[in-house]
This record gives sequence, structure tokens and C-alpha cells, in this order.
Amino acid sequence: MDFAGSDTATPTHEGTTTTDAPTARPEAMAAPAPAGSGAGAVPVPDEAVPDEVVHDWQRDTTRAPIATKIVIAGGFGVGKTTFVGCVSEIEPLTTEAVMTRASEDTDDLAATPEKTTTTVAMDFGRVTLDADLVLYLFGTPGQQRFWFMWDDLVRGAIGAIVMADTRRLEDCFPALDYFESCGLPYVVAVNHFEGTARFEAADVRDALSVPDHVPVVIMDAREQPSVVGSLLALVSHAVDLTPA
Repeated sequence: MDFAGSDTATPTHEGTTTTDAPTARPEAMAAPAPAGSGAGAVPVPDEAVPDEVVHDWQRDTTRAPIATKIVIAGGFGVGKTTFVGCVSEIEPLTTEAVMTRASEDTDDLAATPEKTTTTVAMDFGRVTLDADLVLYLFGTPGQQRFWFMWDDLVRGAIGAIVMADTRRLEDCFPALDYFESCGLPYVVAVNHFEGTARFEAADVRDALSVPDHVPVVIMDAREQPSVVGSLLALVSHAVDLTPA
């Protein structure tokens, strides 16, 4: 039986081989072939590849990374996807689907006529707060037909931000009722849209009947400092409600 590349070698009974080719010189036999050698191989440079920079905290095996979670909720088209994308250090994971005529009777576009897509599952973003502390942001779908997902999205969250649009404050009532009933700390973030009347936080609190201890902030989901301020307000509120 012939094997590729062995037509000149014949096995012997002692387990050695005899060959018709000239005997290789000892110095040639001792030198191993370089990795990747052969026809068309690219020579490997002799210089060493620099090691990846490793920080001290990466070597500390006693400190496991800590993950925190905040939920961004509110009505349809209130700016949740924009909020998450504004501060996320990674390309946000979105589940935007093109709106069709089938949703015309349930999705009111009177306040946002330019809106052509909607979140059908969730928005996801990440913010690194420290070497071993990461914040994950989960945006909920706003339409009632997707509310069944909320129980899974809020599991393990330290709190929630309920976004509101002053043109249709009633859209955030379901989110307020949900977080009140489950006891999760929350704040109300009024997303101010261009061309709309600007209201004070106290006026929004009265209109929504939000308890006095719940912070109400006025913000713009397109501006990072404004979004960060809303997140800090929630974290501070959650810490205040945490038993000592």
C-alpha cells in the first residue's frame, strides 16, 4: 500500500526504514523546521510580540466583577431606546421592528408622527463604572401587548426609571402602578421634547400623583449629562430606601 510522500521508504522488521535518498546530514536533522514553513508560507518575525497590558485588578482573584441592573420603562415612543443608547459604551442591543398597518389601532402616533419603528423585546446597554463594577441598562417595550416580559426584565434590578412625556402623561401610569405594586425603587424622568411646553417637576408630580419621596427629574434623553443625572437620582433614591 502506498502512502503520500513514502514511495522511497520501505519499513523493515526492526522498525527502521531504508531509503534510496541520500542520508541527511546530522546538523540538518537536528534543526527543526520553522512553524508554518512550506510553499507560500509567511516567515515569522524573530522579535517577540509584546504582552497585553494586564492591570493589577485583573490579577486579583478575590474580587469578582459586580453587575448592577437598572430598568428603563415608560409608554410607547417616550425615548427609552434613545436613553439607553445615549450612555451605553457598547453598541446598544435593540429589538426595533418596523411598524405596520396592523398596529395603527393600538399604537398612537399623534405625538410622534415621524416614528417608524418600535421596540418589541428590549433595549440593552452597558456602562463600566469601575474596574470591577458594571451597570447594565434594560429598556422595556412600551406597548401593552409586550408587558408580559416585564417580570423577567426587572428581576435583579436595583431600581427603575419611569420616563414620561408631558403630551401624554397617562401613558406612564401602567409603569408607575407596576413598580409601586412590586416595591421596586423608581424615579420619574420627564423627557422634554423640542417644541413642547416645559413644566416644572412639581407640576408633573401633582399631575401623576407621585409620592413626595419619589424623585421627579426633567431631562433630555439625547444629552448624556442629563441621562447620567437621572441614573444618579435613581441610585441615590435606591440607597436611601435600602435598610442600613
